[in-house]
Amino acid sequence: MANKGDWVQLQSTILEPGFRAPQVPKDTAEVPLTQWVKGWLMHDAKVGDEALVRTRTGRQVSGKLVQEAPSYSHSFGAFIPELLQVQEGIKQALWGEEQ
Repeated sequence: MANKGDWVQLQSTILEPGFRAPQVPKDTAEVPLTQWVKGWLMHDAKVGDEALVRTRTGRQVSGKLVQEAPSYSHSFGAFIPELLQVQEGIKQALWGEEQ
């Protein structure tokens, strides 16, 4: 249970697949346009409940409560050997020798 004033993350659907722009790639058009918003909870709620938050910019946004005290969990992804080869090739082309 998250309490009023807790920092939380909401999720909501902006556009259903049938309403996506026609220039959107087919695989993208087949899924909803979704937003995730972080803010201070305006009332007590449980994960999965519809909730309302006040964002850092002062907006009030509603959506499904998906996480209490959200943290950052991004990375630059897994190592890709081909990108290392490309980088080495660029260095060779620019400076003409192995660095």
